Amino acid sequence: MTGAVTDTIDAFHRGLFHIVQPKGRGHRAGMDAMLLAALVADDRPVRVADLGAGAGAAGLAVASRLPKAEVVLFERSAEMVDYARRSIELSDNAHMAGRVSVVEADVTLTAKARNDAGLTDESFDHVIMNPPFNDAGDRRTPDALKAEAHAMTDGLFESWIRTAGAIMIPGGQLSLIARPQSIAEIIDACGRRFGGIEITAIHPREGENAVRILVTAIKGSRARLSLRAPLIMHEEGSHKFSPLVDDFNNGRAAYRRL
Repeated sequence: MTGAVTDTIDAFHRGLFHIVQPKGRGHRAGMDAMLLAALVADDRPVRVADLGAGAGAAGLAVASRLPKAEVVLFERSAEMVDYARRSIELSDNAHMAGRVSVVEADVTLTAKARNDAGLTDESFDHVIMNPPFNDAGDRRTPDALKAEAHAMTDGLFESWIRTAGAIMIPGGQLSLIARPQSIAEIIDACGRRFGGIEITAIHPREGENAVRILVTAIKGSRARLSLRAPLIMHEEGSHKFSPLVDDFNNGRAAYRRL
C-alpha cells in the first residue's frame, strides 16, 4: 500500500514553470499570485523581493517572464520555505533556478534584526507581496498551515510596507494584491514612504463588486494617487477569462503603471 500524496507539482504560465505545493492544506497559489507578478514591468536587470512568498509562485512568475530579474523569496514558515526550495530545484525550472533564491525570515522584523535576516536595506528594485487577507474575526480554518498564510493581524500592512520601504532603493516599486476592504490601511501604511499610488479594482464580471485590488507605489514619490480603470476578470455570462486577464495569468503581458 502506498502512502497518501502530500503535495502536488503544478504548472503555471502554460507550463513555463512549476511549483511544489501541499495537497489539501495550506494556501495554494493561483490567480492572485499571477496578477501580482504581472505588476512587475521592468526589462532591466533588477532585484525583486517576494515577501511572504509561500511556495514561491509569484516570485517564480516574475523570474519566468523577466529573464534579467533576480528574485529572492522571503517566507517565515519553515515548511513553506522547504516547498519553495523544492520548487526552485525542479528540473522544469532549471532555466531560471540560478536567478531565484529563498530565505527563511519574518518580514515584520525591524532594524538590525531585519538586516541580519537577509532583508537588507536599500537592496531591491521591486518588492511584491500578497499578505494574509482574512480578518482575525473571520471564521478560522482548522488547517494550521492555511491559517498562518491567511490570518491578518493588526498592523500587518504597516509592518509589511515598512519592511518594503526599508529594503527598497529610492524610486523602487511596491506591488501588492489585497482585498478591497484593506484599501484605507494600505494607503495609510504607504504614508510618506511611498507615493504615486495606483489602485486597480478587480471585478469578477461587469456589474459585480470588486473582490481584489492591485496596488503599486513608488518609494519617495510625491505624485498623487490614481484610481485606474477596473479589471474585469470574466467575459459576460462565462467563466472564461477576459483576453487581458488571461495574458496576465499566463505571463504573456505585464500590467504597466500609467
